[in-house]
Amino acid sequence: MKNRLKILRAERDWTQAHLAQHLDVSRQTVNAIEKGKYDPSLPLAFRIARLFGTTIEDVFQYEEGQT
Repeated sequence: MKNRLKILRAERDWTQAHLAQHLDVSRQTVNAIEKGKYDPSLPLAFRIARLFGTTIEDVFQYEEGQT
């Protein structure tokens, strides 16, 4: 799944560690989500969207061909 997390984070000049602290996850989790190596749970996706004042669909985009 593609995402705009890194872009949204950079717009606010936040580090991965800063974002992780707000979301109550590890910096490694934020890094894995940004790189597309890990898809967040639905509750975490909602928290991310809420934190940035946007919708889940604005943060995460489904890519055709994914299982």
